[in-house]
Amino acid sequence: MKILFIGGTGTISMAITRLLAGSDNELYLLNRGTRTLELPERVTVINADINDEPAAAKALGDMTFDSVCDFIGFVPAQLERDFRLFNGRTKQFMYISSASAYHKPPKDYLITESTSLVNPYWEYSRNKAACEEYLISKYRECGFPITIIRPSHTYDERAVPLGVHGDKGSWQVIKRMLDGKPVIIHGDGTSLWTLTHNSDFARAFVGLIGNPHAIGEAFHITSDESLTWTQIYGIIADCLGVELKPYYVPSDFLHAVGHYDFLGSLIGDKANSVVFDNSKLKRAVPDFTAKIGFAKGAKLAVDYVLSHKECQIPDPEFDEWCDKVIAAMESAKRSLIG
Repeated sequence: MKILFIGGTGTISMAITRLLAGSDNELYLLNRGTRTLELPERVTVINADINDEPAAAKALGDMTFDSVCDFIGFVPAQLERDFRLFNGRTKQFMYISSASAYHKPPKDYLITESTSLVNPYWEYSRNKAACEEYLISKYRECGFPITIIRPSHTYDERAVPLGVHGDKGSWQVIKRMLDGKPVIIHGDGTSLWTLTHNSDFARAFVGLIGNPHAIGEAFHITSDESLTWTQIYGIIADCLGVELKPYYVPSDFLHAVGHYDFLGSLIGDKANSVVFDNSKLKRAVPDFTAKIGFAKGAKLAVDYVLSHKECQIPDPEFDEWCDKVIAAMESAKRSLIG
């Protein structure tokens, strides 16, 4: 097949790019040329900014594709642009939405693709839902051959997935663990979460490319493994060879103390228990099973981060903030007891 990725070098898309590069498919990436040194052979880069529609149209020329996937569409205007560029030029248009768009708070412990898309807490998720609505309207009106994909928390080896961290990523939390300091876990640590390694996501995604059962449909792609946040942090601590010292803080308190915006990422996402029903995906891609459990995936990520200095970005501001939050909680406890 002849396949075009808009983007193609992010956490999710790079794993798919690498998987497809080892196949007989013809893969093109339309992007601004970042991370090209990491791309495998047999991948053709079309150097253009998709947000510059005339330039993108010129770069694409009269090319047609079996499948086009947009990994970097966040608002409906970008999907309107995609429709103008690719209507009549592809047999399938795949859009990366987000499982965070599902109803919050959850209406049921089990999430299926028919779960309503209502998230009043996170604009990002509402925009993703609006993008889906636009694409569905085009499928209904003129048969634009869409496939909607909803990832949840997908990670690779370059960052250890966490619930609460600063603007510079996960390293400072890892450093706190290594230093024997308490780490903040939102809530009481018992809510369930699903983490998916990007290599597992890639295998499922590739099974949907050119799949006739995928046209006009939406699928989430996740692992079947559900873990509490205490288990997640405990696994990471085990990989580091240290004792986990959890400090539990209510999510609404973390949001209320300010400085970091946790309304969307926690209250609108990670603070909720999520268990995904992947049966629809497995009917469309019968041989798919997630192979990398978090115990293995966390070890891969921890080992990579510890051996790559560029992943160890200090965040003293977040470290100080954690200490202040913990001190404030301890003070509040003493006041209640007193």
